Amino acid sequence: MWVAGAARSALKKLVGLPFENYELIKIPNEKKEIKIEIHSVGLLKDESHALGITFAKSGLDLDITQNLEIWTIAFLEKISSNNFVKTNPINIIAGSGVGIKEKTSEICISDFAKEVLYENLLDIIPNGFILKLEIIFPNGKFLAERTSNKSFGIVDGLSIIGTSAETYSSASPDQLEEAKTELAKLIKNDFKEKVVFVIGENGFNLAKTCNLKLPIIKVGNWIGPLIVDAAIKKVKTVILFGYHGKLIKLAGGIFHTHNHLADGRIEILVYLAVKEKLPPEIIIKLSHLNTIEDALIHLERFNKPIAEKLFQNLSNTIEKRSIEYVNRYVKTDMEIAAIIFDRKRKIRWSGTIGNHYISYFQ
Repeated sequence: MWVAGAARSALKKLVGLPFENYELIKIPNEKKEIKIEIHSVGLLKDESHALGITFAKSGLDLDITQNLEIWTIAFLEKISSNNFVKTNPINIIAGSGVGIKEKTSEICISDFAKEVLYENLLDIIPNGFILKLEIIFPNGKFLAERTSNKSFGIVDGLSIIGTSAETYSSASPDQLEEAKTELAKLIKNDFKEKVVFVIGENGFNLAKTCNLKLPIIKVGNWIGPLIVDAAIKKVKTVILFGYHGKLIKLAGGIFHTHNHLADGRIEILVYLAVKEKLPPEIIIKLSHLNTIEDALIHLERFNKPIAEKLFQNLSNTIEKRSIEYVNRYVKTDMEIAAIIFDRKRKIRWSGTIGNHYISYFQ
C-alpha cells in the first residue's frame, strides 16, 4: 500500500499534477480505499524523473518494517511504434534494499502487490508511454538480515510479498484465531484427519509447490496453542513443515516462535551438540555463531555425517517436545511429524514420524 502511495504521488508529480500529502489507494476487486500519507515528492534529473517518499505505518509493534522509509522513482519512456501493443505498461525495478530472487535476479514481488500498483497507476500513465518504477528501501538491506529471506532464496533486501491490503502480526492473537477458524472449517469438510502446519508466507509458498494432497494452514508463530487445538478437535496427524531456523525453537520448548518473544536457537543447537558429545572446540565455535544456517555450514565442514545426525536428532526432538507440550493440556494419541528444509528451500530432514510423510513433499 505504501509503495503504491509513493509511486502514485511521484507519477502525478511527473505529469504535472499538484502534490497532496496523501493518496487514496484502491484495493483490487474491492470498493474500499486506503489513505496513505505521503512524506514528500520532487523532480530529479532535469525533471525527467520524480521521487516519492513515504513511511510504512503498519501499526504493529512487532513489525520490523514499521516506519520503513520507502522511495519510488518514476520515469516515463516513450513506446516505439513497433512495440506499442506488446509493451508492459509498468516496468517494476528493484532498487537498493529491495529483495531479488537469488537464482534469477528478478524483483521479489507478489502478484497482489503488482495488482495494487497497476490499479493505482495505469490511469495516470500518458498514452504512448510506459512507466519505469524503481522501488528503494534505504534501510532494506540491513533489515533483511533480521528476516529469513535468505533461507528462501531472496537476497539484497526486503521482499514485497503481501497477499492482502490488511497488515497483521504473526505474534497477534488474531492470527491464532484465524488459524483455529480455518482448521475448524477443514474439519467440517472432507477432512482426511491429517493437516500441515507451516510458518510464514515463504514456507507456505514452498509447501504449495510440493503438490500436497493434504490441507495446509499458515500458522504464524502460534504453533503451540494451535497443535493443542488440533488435538482437542481430534485431528489424527499434524505435520510441522518449516525452516530449520524456526522449528528448532520447538526442540527447546519454545512454542510461540516470534523472535521478539523468544529466541535461543543457537543455545538449543549447542545443547543438542553436547548430547551428541561433539568435540568441545566445535561446540564453542557453534556458541559464537549468529544463525542456524551458519552452524550447519560449520558442522558440514567439520564432518557431514555428524552434521546430518545432529539435525536428524533435532527433528526427533521437535516431535518429542511437541507431543509433550500438547499432553500438558490434553491427553491425545495424535501424531506430530516434523519435516524441515534448509535455506536453499531443500527438504532435508524429518523426525521418526515425519519419515512416514516426507514422500508427500517430494
